[in-house]
Amino acid sequence: MKVERTKYIIWAANMGRALAFYRDVLGATVTRESDVISEIEVAGATIGIHGGGGGKRTWTGMSFQVADVVAGAREIVAAGGQLSHEPTSDEPGEPPHLAMCVDPEGNEIMLSRNRG
Repeated sequence: MKVERTKYIIWAANMGRALAFYRDVLGATVTRESDVISEIEVAGATIGIHGGGGGKRTWTGMSFQVADVVAGAREIVAAGGQLSHEPTSDEPGEPPHLAMCVDPEGNEIMLSRNRG
């Protein structure tokens, strides 16, 4: 079997709102758009957004690495998302490296910074 492409699928009750959130907050490029299934690309990764979601909170397993987790978390909230866990760090004197967030459709995502 030859895999042609890998993508992760999340759900949306409101496709327009979901596309706007990922485009405006995470800089996604919308590569396909319909009411049933849309696709976005974020930093080289393809994410499919399937319409008909019920808005239930769901852990996606998706993590987006950003330079500043605190600033990123503020942008998530400003765009209609939520924080389920405030930005934190387990390294004394270091800036937060992790924030648990929820997009406006109920999909739980993570923001992290490079700890390299």
